[in-house]
Amino acid sequence: MAGQLAALCGQILVVGLAGTELSASERQALESGARGGVVFFRRNVPQGPEGARAVAALARQVRDAAPADAPPLVAIDQEGGRVVRIGPPALALPPMRRIGDLGDVDFAARLAEAQARELAALGITMSFAPVADIHTRAENPIIGDRAFSDTPEGVAAFAGAWARGLLRGGVLSCLKHFPGHGDTTVDSHLALPRVERSREDLERIEIAPFRALARDPAVASMMTAHVVYPALDPGPATLSRAVCTDLIRGALGFEGVLFSDDLEMKAIQLPVGEAAVLAVAAGCDALLICSREDLADEAHGALVREAEASAAFRARCEEARERVLRMRRRVPPKPVDASSLDGVFDASRSITQELASRLDTGRPS
Repeated sequence: MAGQLAALCGQILVVGLAGTELSASERQALESGARGGVVFFRRNVPQGPEGARAVAALARQVRDAAPADAPPLVAIDQEGGRVVRIGPPALALPPMRRIGDLGDVDFAARLAEAQARELAALGITMSFAPVADIHTRAENPIIGDRAFSDTPEGVAAFAGAWARGLLRGGVLSCLKHFPGHGDTTVDSHLALPRVERSREDLERIEIAPFRALARDPAVASMMTAHVVYPALDPGPATLSRAVCTDLIRGALGFEGVLFSDDLEMKAIQLPVGEAAVLAVAAGCDALLICSREDLADEAHGALVREAEASAAFRARCEEARERVLRMRRRVPPKPVDASSLDGVFDASRSITQELASRLDTGRPS
């Protein structure tokens, strides 16, 4: 039973890696099922022209370490603008606001598809994008030009196009940060923000893009915000059943995977193990722990202990694992041979030129 629970709870965890190759302990955790996937950061991408090849090699190591019947998630934040992990020769995108300002959702979908084809060739299966937050507060330190628009309608249109483009290119999408991070004045990496809107205003503004896209088959997943919305719950959304189950599953009808944002962030003012149990109980299906292997181990141990003690929690973990596995099996990692990568990046040249021309003229079409 202990081994089964360890694998059950491990499949919920998506973790950061220390370097550009798997360590022995990272490999063992994937082999045993104690990790369900990984997320790449700049520390995993060597600088220079060989960086992309190194990413593909690392993705291949991750794929080969995981059980054959449980392909791992290989995720990355490659939005564009200031949130980019892989540099040249990968497609360079401006902040999403500049793409939204062009006013052409079909072009946005083509950009996302081109980017996804590159990511898929590197063995990446999910981009933690698009941002579905709305830029409603100029002093927001974390969203700003990462948002497509300052209106719910604009965000919904472009976020939906981005998700569809990613899927056409072979990569899963993740709408973030539910139920909306655009009106905060605090970076949740550093402290716990609050959004003091009424329930009516939250429904009309923050939640509207997520509601519009909740049933879109191109939207594989959503990610929670480590933000307090007093009109919804007195605690952070990531740890709130009112948000993660009643609202997202009940009111919005979302059936995809719900990710927590990184549980190491300062906004989660609890030990990681405790936060992991609360997030899963609230309704999160996959937990991000992005930096420290010891904290991933702590979360894993806490989940296993709670699953041993509570049949209800064990059932919640089983539900989460099945939802996550179903998604991962849709898009298993398929890194191409290094000799083929140049051709993949060359194929993006025409849309790169078109993007440069459009940004230069500011024209929508």
